[in-house]
Amino acid sequence: MSAREYQDQKTIAREVFVRRAAHADADVSAGPLRGATICSTNSRCDYTLESTADEFCEAADTSLLPVIRGDAANLMLVLRQLEVMAKRQAPRIAFKAKGRILLLDLADILAVHAEGNYVSLQHRPNSYLVHESLSSMAEKLKPFGFIRIRRSVVVNISAVEEIQPLPTGEYRLRVKGGREYLVTRTYKHNLRDLAQLWVGSERLCG
Repeated sequence: MSAREYQDQKTIAREVFVRRAAHADADVSAGPLRGATICSTNSRCDYTLESTADEFCEAADTSLLPVIRGDAANLMLVLRQLEVMAKRQAPRIAFKAKGRILLLDLADILAVHAEGNYVSLQHRPNSYLVHESLSSMAEKLKPFGFIRIRRSVVVNISAVEEIQPLPTGEYRLRVKGGREYLVTRTYKHNLRDLAQLWVGSERLCG
C-alpha cells in the first residue's frame, strides 16, 4: 500500500471513528466507550474505542475493512431506496395555456397530435394545445416512454393496451379509453419499445 493510500485510509478511519463515537453519544475525551468494539477479520483482534483517534487510525489497514464495507453497503441500500422513491414520483410536464402555466403528470397523457404549428396533448379528460412542433415534443418525451407511431402522432407506451397487425403491414393500436391509432410501416419498428419482454412474438414489429 502506497503512502498516499495509507493516508487516505487513516483519514477515512478517523471520520468513521468520530461518526460512530458521536452516534453512541460518547465523550471521547472523558474516557473509554463501554463495550464498543470493532473486530478485524484479518487479525482476529478486537480494538476498543478507548484508544485515541490516532491510535485507532494506525490499525486502518486491517481492522477498518469490515467497517468500511459495512458503511458502503448501508450507502448502497440508501441509494436504492432513494431510487425507488424517485420512480414513485411521476414526471410532470409544464406548459403555458390560456395565460397560465399548467403542470400535468406525463402518465396521464395518452398521446400527442400535431395540429399545425401546435401539438395537442391528449390528456384525460381534456386536451391541451401547446405551441411547439411535434418533432421537438417527440424528442423531449422520448426519455419518458413516448414513441412516434406516425408522422403526426406520438403515443405514451404505458397507455397502449392492444396491438393489431393489419394485412397492409401496418398496425393498429388501442390505448386506454378505447381510442385507436394507425401505426405506419415507417415507424413500426418503434413498437418494440412497447414492452421490455416479448414472448412468442419474435416476428412482430420486425
